Amino acid sequence: MKKRVLSTTVVGAGAVLSPPIASRKSHQVPSPNGSRDDDYYWLRDDTRKSKDVLDYLKSEDAYTAAMLAPTQTLQDKLYKELVGRIKQDDASVPVLRRGWWYYTRYETGREYPIYARRRRSMRAREQVMLDGNALAAGKDFFQIGAWAVSPNGRMLAYAEDTVGRRQYSLKVKDLQTGAMLADNVANIEPNLVWANDNRTLLYVEKDPVTLLSVRVRKHSLGSDSAKDPLVYEEQDHSYYMRLTRSKSEKYLFIVLRSTLQSEWRYTDAGDTQLKFKTAIPREANHEYQLSHLGRDFIVRTNWNAPNFRLVRAPVAKIADKKAWKDVIPARDDTFLQAFEVFKNYVAVNERSGGLMKLRVRSWNGRKDYLIASAEPSYTTALVPTPNIESKKVRYIYTSLTTPRTTYEYDMASGRKATLKVEPVLGGFDSSSYKTEYLHATASDGTLIPVSIAYRKGTKLNGRAPLYQYAYGSYGLSTDPAFIPNWVSLMDRGFVVAIAHIRGGQEMGRAWYEQGRLLNKKNTFTDFIAVTRHLVREKYAARDKVFAQGGSAGGLLMGAVANLAPEDYRGIIANVPFVDIVTTMLDESIPLTTNEFDEWGDPKDKTYYDYMLSYSPYDNVKSMAYPAMLVTTGLWDSQVPYWEAAKWVAKIRARKTDSNPLLFKINMQAGHGGKSGRFERLRETAVEYQFILNCLKRPRYSTVTDLARLRG
Repeated sequence: MKKRVLSTTVVGAGAVLSPPIASRKSHQVPSPNGSRDDDYYWLRDDTRKSKDVLDYLKSEDAYTAAMLAPTQTLQDKLYKELVGRIKQDDASVPVLRRGWWYYTRYETGREYPIYARRRRSMRAREQVMLDGNALAAGKDFFQIGAWAVSPNGRMLAYAEDTVGRRQYSLKVKDLQTGAMLADNVANIEPNLVWANDNRTLLYVEKDPVTLLSVRVRKHSLGSDSAKDPLVYEEQDHSYYMRLTRSKSEKYLFIVLRSTLQSEWRYTDAGDTQLKFKTAIPREANHEYQLSHLGRDFIVRTNWNAPNFRLVRAPVAKIADKKAWKDVIPARDDTFLQAFEVFKNYVAVNERSGGLMKLRVRSWNGRKDYLIASAEPSYTTALVPTPNIESKKVRYIYTSLTTPRTTYEYDMASGRKATLKVEPVLGGFDSSSYKTEYLHATASDGTLIPVSIAYRKGTKLNGRAPLYQYAYGSYGLSTDPAFIPNWVSLMDRGFVVAIAHIRGGQEMGRAWYEQGRLLNKKNTFTDFIAVTRHLVREKYAARDKVFAQGGSAGGLLMGAVANLAPEDYRGIIANVPFVDIVTTMLDESIPLTTNEFDEWGDPKDKTYYDYMLSYSPYDNVKSMAYPAMLVTTGLWDSQVPYWEAAKWVAKIRARKTDSNPLLFKINMQAGHGGKSGRFERLRETAVEYQFILNCLKRPRYSTVTDLARLRG
């Protein structure tokens, strides 16, 4: 195997760093539909201990650091700017639960949140439950994934991750004495619920290899966790699993969900045996969610309702669809996204026209109305509101130019109160920016919604740079919400855009169906169509377009890089899912078996051939690529680091241009990047300086162009 070292070559008047070159080593990837040769398969190391692999990754990271070194001043300026918008001693809106006001807050200069509460009044003495800064001391990575207080308010259970691989450990603290209990359970999901006895905790155990959520166990305080009884085990590994407690406090739920099916199991929170019953047995293509009210379950269901409807039925008859009574019927033009149940009202998030709106309805039907917005592009999102007796519901309103504002809406009187406007420091003034809602025509004639924003005064004459983002998978919609970091781009003359491409559910269930399985290419061509529309309509310059996406959005970036490299000056791909065929053939990798409904099972030749036709890794060509910045985390459990590593190595070997290709590996993090609110902004500063630096340097199509320009 070759040594991988940094070297320099002289071109014209200046020295140019030569990037690391990965060795090629033939390896056959088998499948029922034939085998493929993968020269870079050796970069996969499940142990993360191989010297050859680690040496290569470190050389890539060193190359990136060396290439970025001349821009350190700009990085520092951007970082200071991004941090300067944060109110460092900020706090969340308090939430009242069982007589305590709970909230999180930050202290100036500190990276991690402090979890605190006050008894009965926010004027009472503060009790700090957890100090994330103290817990993170001396650790390269730290994250509290979930916490739950026992019904009597005394015990705090929480899940912490110190690696970034999303394998959490259960910890328990006595809030009355401040003592940490000896109880410790490793390799769990960040998801905990207490039974009513204040001693029993339910948690979800992960498979140590696939990291799938497979078993629910119960732990009694003070007992040996190795002997924790099994409550439920899921045999079908296409399902995710989580736990929750009903808003009414009466029931505990085990929630099972695959891409297209779901099943809920319930038990009385006071049941000493915690024996769960199935609410509605799983069936193909039926998704549902439950809430409890009085003697009934309230159900969001897509049974005979592609865009979902809301029904109610007695708990004892919930599996009998004949007993269901419509609360909010299905509509072809409106997608029912989420709901919050109260004694006298139900609040519903619904999507129509591509935007998320809020509807309030009384159970007797006498009140039924939408909360309006004056902006063309916006998001109105429900916030979980405790106390089923309440007449007030909380929601967040935001847009690309309006910071997140939390309201409390009185459903009886129609009056609303502003609880908090997210502070944006650094002289930000929302009135200095403008947002628009456009539509681009896709290759098949479909109109694709686009949310854009820019600083007023930016000339829309075809010369502005564009920063375009999208995700477009799993039915996850990308709503137009305020992103403080984007102000740095808008203030530099950028137009920022969110392409609401197929694969999400912005336009309803059909929007998702048209962007998955054998329709997946619509996601990629939609994104390209949006780019070309914004250039054609002079919102952006053709040679100043930058694209960004992460995870499944990184798959999108890889696909558009292969399909339309000439449309983009630069591409940023964060933790990209780019080796889709090899990954989906390997059921030992997390997120494989439970994603066949999203991408297809490549053991089936129809799906194999289709996935192979767009897989970014398999479709790398000998051609000019845009400037690219690719990031990954060594401990990523969602998209293993080797996908990005192999992809970068293959592009390096084949690309015919001299545009930068930088690969940044975080050796102490996973899928979400570094922990800590300020450390993450350093990564953003790197991405933004990469974009700004690309605008300063010429765009080179080929090595010949570079040599000619340098004389």
